[in-house]
Amino acid sequence: MSIRVCVAGVTGDVGKLLTSAILAQEDLTLTSAVSRSAAGRTVGDVLGGESSVEIRSSVAEAVAKDSFDVLVDYTSATAALSNAQAAVRAGKHVVIGSSGITAEQFAELDTEARTRRVGLLHGNFALTAVLAQVFAVAAARYIKSWEIIEYAYDGKIDAISGTARELAHRLSQQGPQDQAIAPDAFVGDTRSRGATVQGTQVHAVRLPGLVFGFEVLFGRSQERLTIKHEAVSHSEPYIDGTLLAIRKVPALVGLHQGLESVLELKLS
Repeated sequence: MSIRVCVAGVTGDVGKLLTSAILAQEDLTLTSAVSRSAAGRTVGDVLGGESSVEIRSSVAEAVAKDSFDVLVDYTSATAALSNAQAAVRAGKHVVIGSSGITAEQFAELDTEARTRRVGLLHGNFALTAVLAQVFAVAAARYIKSWEIIEYAYDGKIDAISGTARELAHRLSQQGPQDQAIAPDAFVGDTRSRGATVQGTQVHAVRLPGLVFGFEVLFGRSQERLTIKHEAVSHSEPYIDGTLLAIRKVPALVGLHQGLESVLELKLS
């Protein structure tokens, strides 16, 4: 049976390409779409083609007027949480590609999703990003000193990103770090040591010309290891992973972090 999908952020860089990809799948059906800037128009009007799906102004409106099984959110750091909440409360599964939701907010979403018996799948769905995170967690089992540098375009408003925050969380689960000097014990401006996220120092770079990427720097006596992911397009790297997430999330209950949580790749 075809999975009915609502795309929130249908006019965004990822949303447009993802919507076109969904329309080309035999086992997925686009039945709803959300964009404040294009509300009232059809997907066909916005993207070209023959889709007559009317674009809604909000996820709340989509929930009230349309039938769908899975909400996919590629909106913004300021809208992702409220969109996920509206969908979960309506008994919809959710795939969250947007960042900006905190660990505490995810914990609340997890509780509500389990109550409603629906699944949430969140992460950076670029396949090379998934692999980089898996490899970094594996390295952290053996090398106990690391820091994260994340890179993004100058208009990315959330710092640090959801990807870096989640990666820091996963690394923390491999045990405490070895630190010669605690981050707040340095002399001078300790802000230069970055943000401390669950014991990991994270440094956020925002510059024109960048898209998104991260690297995890590992160090031990006389040797170093760098694991790096970089996306050179704002949209294409995320499509295949998101399609896979849409197919997997209806079988889940509660929050699952990272595409690798539904693949054969395991973090632990």
